[in-house]
Amino acid sequence: MKDFIIETLSDLHTLDLKIILLNNLVTAVIALFIMFTYRITYSGPAYSRKYNVSLGMMSLITAFIMSVISNNVALSLGMVGALSIIRFRTAVKDVRDATYIFWCIAVGISCGVSQYVLAGISSVVIFIFLVIFGQMGDDSRQLLIIRCEPTVQNTVEATIIHCFGKKAKRRIKNATQKYSELVFEVRENVIKKMEREEKTDIVQILMKIEGVKNVNLIEQTDDISR
Repeated sequence: MKDFIIETLSDLHTLDLKIILLNNLVTAVIALFIMFTYRITYSGPAYSRKYNVSLGMMSLITAFIMSVISNNVALSLGMVGALSIIRFRTAVKDVRDATYIFWCIAVGISCGVSQYVLAGISSVVIFIFLVIFGQMGDDSRQLLIIRCEPTVQNTVEATIIHCFGKKAKRRIKNATQKYSELVFEVRENVIKKMEREEKTDIVQILMKIEGVKNVNLIEQTDDISR
Protein backbone atom coordinates (compact mmCIF):
# COMPACT_ATOMS: atom_id res chain seq x y z
CA MET A 1 0.00 0.00 0.00
CA LYS A 2 2.83 2.37 0.91
CA ASP A 3 4.61 1.64 -2.38
CA PHE A 4 1.39 2.26 -4.29
CA ILE A 5 0.84 5.69 -2.68
CA ILE A 6 4.46 6.73 -3.32
CA GLU A 7 4.23 5.58 -6.93
CA THR A 8 0.93 7.44 -7.41
CA LEU A 9 2.29 10.69 -5.99
CA SER A 10 5.54 10.57 -7.92
CA ASP A 11 4.24 9.21 -11.20
CA LEU A 12 4.53 11.74 -14.00
CA HIS A 13 2.98 10.88 -17.33
CA THR A 14 4.43 12.54 -20.38
CA LEU A 15 1.81 14.28 -22.46
CA ASP A 16 1.62 13.50 -26.13
CA LEU A 17 3.15 16.22 -28.30
CA LYS A 18 -0.03 16.50 -30.36
CA ILE A 19 -2.13 17.10 -27.23
CA ILE A 20 0.32 19.76 -26.01
CA LEU A 21 0.22 21.59 -29.34
CA LEU A 22 -3.57 21.30 -29.57
CA ASN A 23 -4.05 22.57 -26.00
CA ASN A 24 -1.90 25.62 -26.67
CA LEU A 25 -3.40 26.28 -30.10
CA VAL A 26 -7.01 26.21 -28.88
CA THR A 27 -6.07 28.30 -25.83
CA ALA A 28 -4.38 30.90 -28.04
CA VAL A 29 -7.40 31.13 -30.37
CA ILE A 30 -9.88 31.61 -27.51
CA ALA A 31 -7.47 34.02 -25.77
CA LEU A 32 -7.36 36.16 -28.93
CA PHE A 33 -11.16 36.11 -28.94
CA ILE A 34 -11.20 37.34 -25.32
CA MET A 35 -8.66 40.06 -26.15
CA PHE A 36 -10.79 41.19 -29.09
CA THR A 37 -13.90 41.22 -26.88
CA TYR A 38 -12.12 43.27 -24.21
CA ARG A 39 -10.86 45.77 -26.80
CA ILE A 40 -14.26 46.49 -28.34
CA THR A 41 -16.19 46.51 -25.06
CA TYR A 42 -13.82 48.75 -23.13
CA SER A 43 -14.68 52.45 -23.06
CA GLY A 44 -12.61 55.31 -21.79
CA PRO A 45 -9.14 56.76 -22.38
CA ALA A 46 -7.40 54.49 -19.86
CA TYR A 47 -7.41 51.41 -22.11
CA SER A 48 -4.17 49.47 -21.63
CA ARG A 49 -2.83 47.37 -24.47
CA LYS A 50 -0.37 45.74 -22.05
CA TYR A 51 -3.23 44.61 -19.82
CA ASN A 52 -5.07 43.18 -22.82
CA VAL A 53 -1.98 41.21 -23.89
CA SER A 54 -1.61 40.02 -20.29
CA LEU A 55 -5.09 38.51 -20.48
CA GLY A 56 -4.00 36.32 -23.38
CA MET A 57 -0.81 35.33 -21.59
CA MET A 58 -2.84 34.44 -18.50
CA SER A 59 -4.88 31.89 -20.46
CA LEU A 60 -1.76 30.29 -21.96
CA ILE A 61 0.06 30.14 -18.61
CA THR A 62 -2.98 28.63 -16.87
CA ALA A 63 -3.29 25.99 -19.60
CA PHE A 64 0.41 25.21 -19.18
CA ILE A 65 0.02 24.79 -15.42
CA MET A 66 -3.06 22.58 -15.84
CA SER A 67 -1.23 20.39 -18.35
CA VAL A 68 1.46 19.78 -15.73
CA ILE A 69 -0.60 19.23 -12.60
CA SER A 70 -3.36 17.21 -14.23
CA ASN A 71 -0.96 14.26 -14.58
CA ASN A 72 0.65 14.28 -11.16
CA VAL A 73 -0.95 14.49 -7.71
CA ALA A 74 2.24 15.60 -5.95
CA LEU A 75 2.79 18.46 -8.39
CA SER A 76 -0.81 19.59 -8.05
CA LEU A 77 -0.54 19.73 -4.25
CA GLY A 78 2.76 21.58 -4.47
CA MET A 79 1.39 24.04 -7.02
CA VAL A 80 -1.58 24.84 -4.79
CA GLY A 81 0.80 25.55 -1.92
CA ALA A 82 3.04 27.71 -4.09
CA LEU A 83 0.17 29.77 -5.49
CA SER A 84 -1.30 30.31 -2.02
CA ILE A 85 1.70 32.43 -0.96
CA ILE A 86 1.63 34.70 -4.03
CA ARG A 87 0.03 38.09 -3.47
CA PHE A 88 -1.16 40.11 -6.47
CA ARG A 89 -1.11 43.82 -5.66
CA THR A 90 -2.06 45.23 -9.07
CA ALA A 91 -5.37 47.08 -8.76
CA VAL A 92 -7.85 46.86 -11.62
CA LYS A 93 -9.14 50.12 -13.10
CA ASP A 94 -12.58 48.77 -13.90
CA VAL A 95 -14.70 46.23 -12.03
CA ARG A 96 -15.20 44.40 -15.32
CA ASP A 97 -11.44 43.81 -15.61
CA ALA A 98 -11.66 41.29 -12.77
CA THR A 99 -14.29 39.29 -14.66
CA TYR A 100 -12.03 39.11 -17.71
CA ILE A 101 -9.26 37.72 -15.50
CA PHE A 102 -11.59 34.95 -14.27
CA TRP A 103 -12.69 34.32 -17.86
CA CYS A 104 -9.08 33.84 -19.00
CA ILE A 105 -8.27 31.55 -16.07
CA ALA A 106 -11.38 29.44 -16.76
CA VAL A 107 -10.40 29.09 -20.43
CA GLY A 108 -6.86 28.11 -19.46
CA ILE A 109 -8.12 25.48 -17.03
CA SER A 110 -10.57 24.03 -19.57
CA CYS A 111 -8.08 23.89 -22.44
CA GLY A 112 -5.34 22.59 -20.13
CA VAL A 113 -7.41 19.45 -19.56
CA SER A 114 -8.51 19.30 -23.24
CA GLN A 115 -12.09 20.47 -22.64
CA TYR A 116 -12.11 22.55 -25.84
CA VAL A 117 -15.85 22.40 -26.51
CA LEU A 118 -16.65 23.61 -23.00
CA ALA A 119 -14.20 26.52 -23.30
CA GLY A 120 -15.43 27.51 -26.75
CA ILE A 121 -19.17 27.34 -26.07
CA SER A 122 -18.85 29.10 -22.71
CA SER A 123 -16.80 31.92 -24.28
CA VAL A 124 -19.43 32.43 -26.99
CA VAL A 125 -22.18 32.51 -24.35
CA ILE A 126 -20.25 35.14 -22.35
CA PHE A 127 -19.77 37.21 -25.50
CA ILE A 128 -23.50 37.06 -26.30
CA PHE A 129 -24.25 38.03 -22.69
CA LEU A 130 -22.08 41.14 -23.11
CA VAL A 131 -23.88 42.05 -26.33
CA ILE A 132 -27.35 41.58 -24.84
CA PHE A 133 -26.62 43.76 -21.84
CA GLY A 134 -25.22 46.57 -23.96
CA GLN A 135 -21.54 46.29 -23.07
CA MET A 136 -20.69 46.85 -26.72
CA GLY A 137 -22.06 50.35 -26.50
CA ASP A 138 -20.39 53.44 -25.13
CA ASP A 139 -20.93 53.58 -21.37
CA SER A 140 -18.96 56.78 -20.89
CA ARG A 141 -20.68 59.75 -19.32
CA GLN A 142 -19.81 63.42 -19.24
CA LEU A 143 -20.26 65.82 -16.37
CA LEU A 144 -21.21 69.25 -17.65
CA ILE A 145 -20.35 71.85 -15.01
CA ILE A 146 -21.60 75.41 -15.56
CA ARG A 147 -20.89 78.40 -13.34
CA CYS A 148 -23.00 81.43 -14.10
CA GLU A 149 -24.73 84.45 -12.61
CA PRO A 150 -27.97 83.64 -10.74
CA THR A 151 -29.98 85.77 -13.17
CA VAL A 152 -29.17 83.50 -16.15
CA GLN A 153 -29.62 80.18 -14.36
CA ASN A 154 -33.02 79.53 -15.95
CA THR A 155 -31.61 80.36 -19.39
CA VAL A 156 -28.80 77.86 -18.94
CA GLU A 157 -31.22 75.13 -17.88
CA ALA A 158 -33.48 75.88 -20.83
CA THR A 159 -30.52 75.62 -23.19
CA ILE A 160 -29.53 72.25 -21.76
CA ILE A 161 -33.09 70.97 -22.17
CA HIS A 162 -33.19 72.29 -25.74
CA CYS A 163 -29.94 70.50 -26.63
CA PHE A 164 -30.40 67.20 -24.80
CA GLY A 165 -33.99 67.01 -23.61
CA LYS A 166 -34.55 64.48 -20.84
CA LYS A 167 -31.25 62.75 -21.62
CA ALA A 168 -29.42 65.32 -19.49
CA LYS A 169 -29.77 64.62 -15.76
CA ARG A 170 -29.14 67.44 -13.31
CA ARG A 171 -26.99 66.12 -10.48
CA ILE A 172 -26.08 69.25 -8.54
CA LYS A 173 -27.59 72.72 -8.22
CA ASN A 174 -25.62 75.08 -6.03
CA ALA A 175 -26.48 78.77 -5.72
CA THR A 176 -25.15 81.76 -3.81
CA GLN A 177 -25.83 85.48 -4.09
CA LYS A 178 -22.85 85.87 -6.44
CA TYR A 179 -23.07 82.82 -8.68
CA SER A 180 -24.90 79.57 -9.47
CA GLU A 181 -23.29 76.24 -10.27
CA LEU A 182 -25.11 73.52 -12.20
CA VAL A 183 -23.85 69.99 -12.84
CA PHE A 184 -25.50 67.81 -15.51
CA GLU A 185 -24.72 64.22 -16.44
CA VAL A 186 -24.98 63.38 -20.13
CA ARG A 187 -23.86 60.29 -22.02
CA GLU A 188 -20.98 60.86 -24.39
CA ASN A 189 -22.83 59.51 -27.43
CA VAL A 190 -25.70 61.95 -26.75
CA ILE A 191 -23.27 64.87 -26.71
CA LYS A 192 -21.63 63.73 -29.95
CA LYS A 193 -25.02 63.35 -31.64
CA MET A 194 -26.05 66.86 -30.59
CA GLU A 195 -22.75 68.32 -31.83
CA ARG A 196 -23.20 66.65 -35.22
CA GLU A 197 -26.74 68.02 -35.55
CA GLU A 198 -25.95 71.52 -34.29
CA LYS A 199 -22.48 71.58 -35.90
CA THR A 200 -21.03 73.24 -32.83
CA ASP A 201 -19.69 72.41 -29.38
CA ILE A 202 -21.95 72.41 -26.31
CA VAL A 203 -19.30 74.43 -24.47
CA GLN A 204 -19.39 77.14 -27.13
CA ILE A 205 -23.19 77.22 -27.04
CA LEU A 206 -23.22 77.79 -23.30
CA MET A 207 -20.38 80.32 -23.33
CA LYS A 208 -22.38 82.50 -25.75
CA ILE A 209 -24.97 83.05 -23.00
CA GLU A 210 -24.25 86.37 -21.32
CA GLY A 211 -23.59 85.80 -17.63
CA VAL A 212 -21.98 82.35 -17.98
CA LYS A 213 -18.54 82.52 -16.36
CA ASN A 214 -17.06 79.11 -17.24
CA VAL A 215 -18.06 75.68 -18.52
CA ASN A 216 -16.23 72.42 -17.76
CA LEU A 217 -16.78 69.05 -19.45
CA ILE A 218 -15.39 66.11 -17.45
CA GLU A 219 -15.48 62.45 -18.42
CA GLN A 220 -17.01 60.12 -15.89
CA THR A 221 -16.90 56.33 -16.01
CA ASP A 222 -18.41 53.99 -13.41
CA ASP A 223 -19.04 56.89 -11.04
CA ILE A 224 -15.34 57.84 -10.95
CA SER A 225 -14.44 61.11 -12.63
CA ARG A 226 -11.21 61.25 -14.58
